[in-house]
Amino acid sequence: MMQIQYKSTRGGQSGVTASRAILQGLAKDGGLFVPEQIPVLTVSFRELSRMSYQETAYEVMKLFLTDFTEEELRHCISSAYDKKFDTEVIAPLAKASGAYYLELFHGATIAFKDMALSILPHLMTTAAKKNQIEEEIVILTATSGDTGKAAMAGFADVPGTRIVVFYPKDGVSPVQEKQMVTQKGNNTCVVGIRGNFDDAQSGVKAIFGDQELAQKLQKAGFRFSSANSINIGRLVPQIVYYVYAYAKLQESEELSEGEKINVVVPTGNFGNILAAYYAKQIGVPIEKLICASNENRVLYDFFRTGEYDRNRPFILTTSPSMDILISSNLERLLYLIADGDARKDAELMDALASEGKYRITPKMQEKLSDFLGYYATEEDTAKIIAKIYEDTGYVLDTHTAVAACAYQTYREETKDPTKTVIASTASPYKFTRSVMEAIDRNRYGRMGDFELMDELSAISGTDIPGAIEEIRTAPVLHNTVCEVHEMKKTVLGFLGVE
Repeated sequence: MMQIQYKSTRGGQSGVTASRAILQGLAKDGGLFVPEQIPVLTVSFRELSRMSYQETAYEVMKLFLTDFTEEELRHCISSAYDKKFDTEVIAPLAKASGAYYLELFHGATIAFKDMALSILPHLMTTAAKKNQIEEEIVILTATSGDTGKAAMAGFADVPGTRIVVFYPKDGVSPVQEKQMVTQKGNNTCVVGIRGNFDDAQSGVKAIFGDQELAQKLQKAGFRFSSANSINIGRLVPQIVYYVYAYAKLQESEELSEGEKINVVVPTGNFGNILAAYYAKQIGVPIEKLICASNENRVLYDFFRTGEYDRNRPFILTTSPSMDILISSNLERLLYLIADGDARKDAELMDALASEGKYRITPKMQEKLSDFLGYYATEEDTAKIIAKIYEDTGYVLDTHTAVAACAYQTYREETKDPTKTVIASTASPYKFTRSVMEAIDRNRYGRMGDFELMDELSAISGTDIPGAIEEIRTAPVLHNTVCEVHEMKKTVLGFLGVE
């Protein structure tokens, strides 16, 4: 089998093994790790259609993580995709309103981040052993709401690790915040920052890039790594569910052999749709990748114009995990469409850092023909939640609703009959107020959050997830709030380093 190594999108590192890239998180030059070649699936979809999620995960991940042994990789997979998920199939497909909803919210924190963050701690601790790492690994991450909780749930009390999560204090849903601040585990630390997600992400990147701090921590027996979507150990597991979805649609005879599908993904940071693009590269018959944005439509504008411009008002929406103006994972796509020109990638990223915008070349733009951008307003999002519920009884969360809007607009514009998979990225129980008020504001507008959950359970015929039941009575364990410039000091305080 082809040995895959990793290199930085900005050219400063190459020939890095998968396990090293996972441990490092970010390349030394600030770039992101990408595979030096794209592998292809070695089993047919006929074979894949008979496989469980765990078996599919092995067939996909072995292509990218080639320095892990079969035993190591299977152990990581079986430890991740187990009873933490409330369904044996891990990522079921639901058909509603002419599309297939790939439900990625059946894990411990009821959001798609569980799909990757359930396995990342196991990949990381295995990688540390492979590379004889002595220091304690400190996971440092910024979250727009879901990554933080999912990462903490994955890393809580994992020996040899600590985790610090920064989130925008007023930029997540009440359920998201409650999930984070009630997180158990002696090795966990949650900090609200006075700022937005982009501030948190930029603060984390600055800490990662601080070489003096890295040396100081090394002397104290610590080293940083990342659980953000910039870590290749996050991205590879996300490719799995697109392969699995296609195989399962073939198994149920919804698709004929080799029939192409479209994929719609609601995204702010671009990692989840990038995983679909990689799935296409390795052999999944995907035609169009439809990128759905909320009113923070920086990606929509990019796909329409070729210009990425973060210089715009930041809008708080009912789909907070997409309230992002710096899409970190887009850098990997830029590298691919620049034909692996690291200098071009570095130039664009420098422009984003200094001017807040960049423009790609016409040649690069031509290579984006697989992608289409659409966006949904707050009003559109609420309307489609109500409509799909009224028509089918199926309840969408706010992020998936943005994707459903994009799909609807695309169908109206193009009349394209291609069967479509929509990534359903969160449980409606995570954003109950927004969802229930969309269905009937007059009826549900005055109810409390937990009362609404009971109502949602009644109207949808679904059980309230364990992740929600837990936080009803859970005590708040984390109440630190800091300014953006205090993030470094907060990390040092948690680690007990002066």
